Amino acid sequence: MIRAIIVDDEAPARSELRFLLDETGQVEVVAEAANVREAIESLKEKGADVMFLDIQMPGANGLQLAEALGRLKFPPAVVFVTAYSEHATKAFDVNAVDYLVKPVETDRLNKALVKVKHYTAAHAKSGQTERIPVEKSGKKMLIAVNTIRFIMARDDYSYLHTEQDRYLSTVSLAQLEAKLEPHGFFRVHRRYLVNLSCIEEVTPVSGGTLLLSLTHETEQIPVSRRRVAALKKAIGL
Repeated sequence: MIRAIIVDDEAPARSELRFLLDETGQVEVVAEAANVREAIESLKEKGADVMFLDIQMPGANGLQLAEALGRLKFPPAVVFVTAYSEHATKAFDVNAVDYLVKPVETDRLNKALVKVKHYTAAHAKSGQTERIPVEKSGKKMLIAVNTIRFIMARDDYSYLHTEQDRYLSTVSLAQLEAKLEPHGFFRVHRRYLVNLSCIEEVTPVSGGTLLLSLTHETEQIPVSRRRVAALKKAIGL
């Protein structure tokens, strides 16, 4: 079964699409969202193979969300479902799998699902976990990239934090940034590199900066003022 999240600010539109997806017998709708923020929260909580995404919504729009998802190492497929056909070019610029115009026809939806299956199959093959070398207690070891929550630079070293432990690397933060950016990591500060998928809460503080709370982390991560706008764009705020 394909796991799907429906994102549309209109409840009747969500209900209609859910009905059509249920009728195919190929899709499990794991969540519905009325805006970009709810969509991101649902993705973090439940995960999904595909987002069926409206474009015109209050606040951040569907195109902005799709662009943010593209920064993740393993983003869900995006299928736009909209009443307007004029956004199709922009939709494929953000690597949408398909573009459906309301009212959605069953045959057209089934063709979109075929594309989603091809997308998920291709990503499953390329999704073998990459590992990087680190040190701990004088021993050299390899840790999976997707277990890293954030990296902090101190002096000439980098400290990689996972949920269970902290590891040392002699590689500079700039080098780690270049290596990990394709895996959904973002440089939020001259001393910090953060796994975007671990961000749980964003708190504004005085001076126009932010503090990030990560899942299962007590330490808050500062965001420098010059990185605030880019971070908000990266996570769809």
